Amino acid sequence: MSEPLAQEIRPSTLDDVVGQTHLIGEGKPLRNIIESGTLPNMIFYGPSGTGKTTVASIIAKTTNRKLCKLNGTTAGTADIKAVISKLDTFEAQNGILLYLDEIQYFNKKQQQTLLEFIEDGSITLIASTTENPYFYVYNAILSRSTVFEFKSVSPEEITPAIKRAFGYLENKNQVKITVNEQAIKHIAFACGGDVRKAMNSVELCVLSTKPDLHGNIEITPETAKALTQRSAMKYDRDGDEHYDIVSAYQKSMRGSDPNAALHYLARLLDAGDLPSACRRLMVCASEDVGLAYPMILPIVKAAVDIAMSVGLPEARIPLADAVVLVCNAPKSNSAYNAINAAMADVKKGKSGPIPRQLQNMHYDGEDNQNKGQFYDYPHDYPNHWVQQQYLPDALKDAVYYEYGQNKNEQAAKEYWEKIKKK
Repeated sequence: MSEPLAQEIRPSTLDDVVGQTHLIGEGKPLRNIIESGTLPNMIFYGPSGTGKTTVASIIAKTTNRKLCKLNGTTAGTADIKAVISKLDTFEAQNGILLYLDEIQYFNKKQQQTLLEFIEDGSITLIASTTENPYFYVYNAILSRSTVFEFKSVSPEEITPAIKRAFGYLENKNQVKITVNEQAIKHIAFACGGDVRKAMNSVELCVLSTKPDLHGNIEITPETAKALTQRSAMKYDRDGDEHYDIVSAYQKSMRGSDPNAALHYLARLLDAGDLPSACRRLMVCASEDVGLAYPMILPIVKAAVDIAMSVGLPEARIPLADAVVLVCNAPKSNSAYNAINAAMADVKKGKSGPIPRQLQNMHYDGEDNQNKGQFYDYPHDYPNHWVQQQYLPDALKDAVYYEYGQNKNEQAAKEYWEKIKKK
């Protein structure tokens, strides 16, 4: 059985690796470590198809240690023990380099089994994961490892690799392959930064295209569009990419960038994640627009109600209206900051008895020399306001809310300063 194209043309040197120049470019940290010949324990973190396994394989070739490979999805405790059993043998006299793919699938006990040997240096660990290692990797292993983040590869970086792949297949199959530039561009963008998927798409395009009368193959944009996997917009709702997208979605609205916000909305909706799109939209309207434009709250809620009622794909329309509205609205987080400050005091135990004048009226005992509630009803006074203490004595001078620098809140500030000065 033939190997997949991605495996056949896997780079054998760092210079052939696509992307990750921030790690393996000339003078960059990971390259310097590899070239030094002294390997620390390392964790490679990033999306699939970004070169984690490739770089680990290249590292393995530069060391004279025994290379062992395990995959967290299939390996068990017995596999770990089998690796450990090779220590102090002739084949592993210089120690073991363990490449552990998908370490996030190892439970805590399995990870702890490796700890003793990682700590004394008899096993050097290179682990890879698509999930945030600070959430999924045992702290003791994490503290003994250096984390390197691999990033999605840009279409511009993937394009040369796609051309090389077509050239490789041309030589391998002894056939002339003509590729339309638009087809290459489509594959580069549709693979979503995953080089492996780009290679798979190249292979499918060649396999599915019949040679012409002269034995030549022409790859058209239509072929590429029909066969490329739409991976860029799909994500695991429990994984890092989900949280990255919803974070970018809200931050784009907060930053008043409708183009970016609509892009991330489209990615959420393309993945069918209507609840996250609606929830973050309502949070942003409350947290980031807030009192600068209070009427935005019922407007956004109405748009969300419509979206949930009609469902996808039509839900995109009211949500797009609301997202653009939030982006264009003036911003204020004054109420958000105020409630955070108030809750911080409560959690610190700063409270105290509710002032007598604010308590629900009840019977004063005979021993109470100062009977009565002494509450001043604001509506009995000019402008419906009267000076009295509302906070507990321990917090009577606390200030949580500061007026935002926007037209709406400044108007309220001016009004109340005028009233209260009288």
